[in-house]
Amino acid sequence: MGLFDKLRNEFIDIIDWVDEHKDTLVWKFPRYQNEIKMNAKLTVRESQVAVFLNEGTIADVFMPGMYTLTTQNMPILSTLKGWKYGFDSPFKADVFFVSTRQFTNQKWGTKNPIMLRDEEFGPVRLRAFGSYAFRVQDAGLFLKTIAATNPTFVVDDINEQLRNLAVSRCMDAVAESKIPVLDLAANYDEVSQFITDKIKPEFAELGLELTKFLIENISLPAEVEAALDKRSSMGIVGNLGAYAQFQAANAMEKSAENPASGGIMGAGMGAGFGAAIGGQLGNVFQQNTAQGSTPPPTAGATTPPPIPAPPAYYVAVNGQQTGPFPLSEIQSRIAAGTIVRDTLVWTTGMAGWSAAGGVDTLDMLFGQTPPPLPGE
Repeated sequence: MGLFDKLRNEFIDIIDWVDEHKDTLVWKFPRYQNEIKMNAKLTVRESQVAVFLNEGTIADVFMPGMYTLTTQNMPILSTLKGWKYGFDSPFKADVFFVSTRQFTNQKWGTKNPIMLRDEEFGPVRLRAFGSYAFRVQDAGLFLKTIAATNPTFVVDDINEQLRNLAVSRCMDAVAESKIPVLDLAANYDEVSQFITDKIKPEFAELGLELTKFLIENISLPAEVEAALDKRSSMGIVGNLGAYAQFQAANAMEKSAENPASGGIMGAGMGAGFGAAIGGQLGNVFQQNTAQGSTPPPTAGATTPPPIPAPPAYYVAVNGQQTGPFPLSEIQSRIAAGTIVRDTLVWTTGMAGWSAAGGVDTLDMLFGQTPPPLPGE
């Protein structure tokens, strides 16, 4: 190497940065022992900022553009160095390029379920995850508070801190919103905006700007979701007696289509069995709802079950439903003549309203009524 080349390599006259990795936040220009030549060319590309440091102190910050370095466009560094006007000698300074582009699709999520109190379910544990986007807003502040003098600072170096901040503030916001767990999915946008407004000041303290915060899912633990599915299934089934009859009808149809199962005879037996079971189940559930009776005890119970209450009947009077009345009241009204054989009545287990004389239990009561006296 000739003397001219050696002298030329002692001075830096072009300063720029081309980001090849797409995840670098801060990159230090490799000056080493070389000195920057006054009138050197500085190129700052879009989505970049160049920061000059003098002995660890932030001096001048250059926005995107092309610059010829002189004392006129480096006023702070000129002051720190104590340069005189017209200074035109090489100088030493650390140059950091800071990326200001958006870093998108940064994932966040709860490592463990977070305990919250819900008005409907009480204490519940929730998991949540989503994504966010950020960018460097204040390059000087970011260098001072986070990156320091690291020659290279990438997104992964700060992501853990940002994720923890996002998770903590997210679950705080969910708790403060008082939105029921079952309604959270319909309010992701509102909750996301609320969290964004809450986290932005804390990002700003680091020299960052939170540009987007999204909630992708908030869910209950698997075992709680399974219990919730069962509860939903019960609501969909509704009338268990009708459901049992429907199942029996399906079994009857399959039995009729299968000659090996007895054909029509098997279908008839299935229909009768299904109707009987469906009717019994329907009566049990309807009586429990209407009369508040308790279910039968399980096998091995040491106390007898409650004595079943006698059926009570609703009576149609002048087109209006009255009752229900116990059998003793029905008998008194039959004796008084206010209930006759054509009076419409209904009780649990009946498909619809029927004439009192057509109900076996009530027909016997009409037989106990004395006939009219002779001559009346």
